[in-house]
Amino acid sequence: MNLPVILGLLGKLLVIYAGAMCIPLTLAVVLGEWSVYSFLLSIIIIGIPGFFLMRRFKLTEMKFGVREAFAAVTGAWLLASFTGALPYWFADVVPTYIDALFETVSGLTTTGASVISDVEALPQSILLWRSLTHWVGGLGIIVLFIVLLPKTGMGSVLLFNAEVPGPTNDRVMPRIRDTAAALWKIYLIFTAICAVLLWMAGMSFLDALNHAFATIATGGFSTKNTSIMYYNSLTIEMIVAFFMIFSGANFVIYLTVWRKKTMKAFRNTELMVYLLIIIAATLLIAGSLWSNAGNSPGYAFRHALFQVASIMTTTGYASVDFDQWPSMTKIILFLLMFIGGSAGSTSGGMKVSRIILLVKATWAELKRGIHPRVVSSIKLDDKVIDTENLSRVGIFFFLYIVTFTGASIIVAASTGLSPFEAMSAVAATLGNVGPGFGTVGPTTTFAGISLLGKIVLTVCMLLGRLEFFTLLIIFRPEFWGKGKVW
Repeated sequence: MNLPVILGLLGKLLVIYAGAMCIPLTLAVVLGEWSVYSFLLSIIIIGIPGFFLMRRFKLTEMKFGVREAFAAVTGAWLLASFTGALPYWFADVVPTYIDALFETVSGLTTTGASVISDVEALPQSILLWRSLTHWVGGLGIIVLFIVLLPKTGMGSVLLFNAEVPGPTNDRVMPRIRDTAAALWKIYLIFTAICAVLLWMAGMSFLDALNHAFATIATGGFSTKNTSIMYYNSLTIEMIVAFFMIFSGANFVIYLTVWRKKTMKAFRNTELMVYLLIIIAATLLIAGSLWSNAGNSPGYAFRHALFQVASIMTTTGYASVDFDQWPSMTKIILFLLMFIGGSAGSTSGGMKVSRIILLVKATWAELKRGIHPRVVSSIKLDDKVIDTENLSRVGIFFFLYIVTFTGASIIVAASTGLSPFEAMSAVAATLGNVGPGFGTVGPTTTFAGISLLGKIVLTVCMLLGRLEFFTLLIIFRPEFWGKGKVW
């Protein structure tokens, strides 16, 4: 294990993180908010050790292997989580450090579940920090880090793959740093467009900026206690819905269209299935709201589309209290929590591409049962998916279900939530969605969850965001030895 390289990388991360805190610090100074001291103290605590590590372990070129990549990514996310909680803790806006950690991890993993009951009472600088954690974590802490490092070498490829796992690894440009930089450029441009449109639609400038950060990152933190329903604006809801759906698709598609000036990239199987699921779920829920709940067709379609987009993309915004909807609609939304958005997006969940591959693999196995001698390959957009990748998809599905089941049992036993409420809380955090149902529904928070429950759900958020393998691999004995890790 090349520890100096890892420490040097984490040192630079701390310095960059301290720099990010200067943004809400500046706002606190301008507005004269008391939270200025919490940010100053946090920057000092984070920045000084980071500067020391950066100077002590200089990174002229990152030359390290798989072990170092996984250790660095895991360390970066844990470090960002524990240090990012400091402003909440020092500002005394949460009762315990565990609550501050929960809020930070929820932000970085773009979950959007909150333990703060009255967000409207928070200083604007704290609200901006909440949204910034969404935005930084959305496309990836390490992906941003790769862009900011002057020389990355082959280490950047390993880091990128460790933080952005998936059934396939798409890269438009030869150099991974160029791909990461282009993705962040698209991310930044559409964040700005979203913010301007929301501001023009009636939000204040800071509200528009906060919601743009959270929307493009498919995070879900709002500056209002009742989320998007506070505004009761069709225009705002449609703007947010569009950008949620946009961000739930694979960003590599947009990069391909931009770089190669071709619309053929939109002929993507995962994208088509992703949009079809949104359309089908919207029509089913709208039909239920219209026929069973006595709502007008316009009202039913408006809120069905918004909530399907919100849950499917794992953003977690609410335009209405969907916990009061008919049972069938809640079951559909619950299932969407597991599916999630596309691979290569800021969304959580299992990802549409994995669902497609699971269905294709199941169909191929059924076909093989009838015709044992038939040799068939499983493809996704004319790309043959090898056995190793299919195996990883199956293992991912297994880990997801086992974690969901185990965490649901622990949460139900330790919090007093009903079985369905506990399952919805775990599904919402493991899938990085945010709100669940009942006690953890769209109009409530996770503040009442027990200490053990919050710890379990925090771990679920990290496992869901890093998709299990990155975190779990460090617990293999050979990871710390001399044998092969992967």
